[in-house]
Amino acid sequence: MPSDKPEKVSRGIGSVETGGAILQALSRHGRAIKLTELAGLAGLSAGRLHPYLVSLRNTGLVEQTPDGSYQLGPFALEIGLVRLRHLNPVREAIPRVAALSQALGLNISVAVFAPHGPTIVYIQEHMDILHFNIRVGGVYYMTMTATGILFSALLPASMTSDLIEAEFASQETGGRQDWFRVDRDTFVQETALAKHQGYAVTIDMPVPGITAISAPVYDYTGRVQLCIAAIGPRALVDVRSDGPVVAALCAFTAKLSHDLGFIVGA
Repeated sequence: MPSDKPEKVSRGIGSVETGGAILQALSRHGRAIKLTELAGLAGLSAGRLHPYLVSLRNTGLVEQTPDGSYQLGPFALEIGLVRLRHLNPVREAIPRVAALSQALGLNISVAVFAPHGPTIVYIQEHMDILHFNIRVGGVYYMTMTATGILFSALLPASMTSDLIEAEFASQETGGRQDWFRVDRDTFVQETALAKHQGYAVTIDMPVPGITAISAPVYDYTGRVQLCIAAIGPRALVDVRSDGPVVAALCAFTAKLSHDLGFIVGA
């Protein structure tokens, strides 16, 4: 039987939450701002806002510029740096990908760039998708997978060129190039496209009938830390740039990048 007891609601401290809203407004604005403008962003009157700013200045969370504007202070920076030092991209990604897999109805792989190439560190398999020959610890091709192409597009050539050249030079990869029509010109075009659109797509490569879309995750330095790929049978993966799979995957990686401290255009 349902309980007749009222649900317990956690009560917070309103002044702390108001202070948090002020800090969020400063963070979203991104630069020094006058009191009256900040009041509008925070949804407070100037008279009510001012004493909060005094307290936030006293704690170092806010500072005042010589012209009287307000911006985040040195203690806010310290808090942010502590948070960033304890973030681990893989640890942050893994608990989230199950929901992405369920939403898309596709398998999801998480890969990092390691000395041997794009290395799979986690796979979330969807119950309705057949298992593919990918496993944790496996290494994606640089030239024939969405994740490899994306890393090639976004990382410095000094990190990727030897691996790319080794693939073009190897007999195994060379044979696959003929079958899948992968050559240097095609690879250059694919990496340029991936860099431009922010994600990479492969169809029927390197496994016939399988399509993959891979999108990047950045950290607070702007460096690519992960590539997250949605993988499934060609008929189930909508590769249109305005389709639901690309939209959901890119929204997922953008949110994760944001949570890792990445700021677009910073």
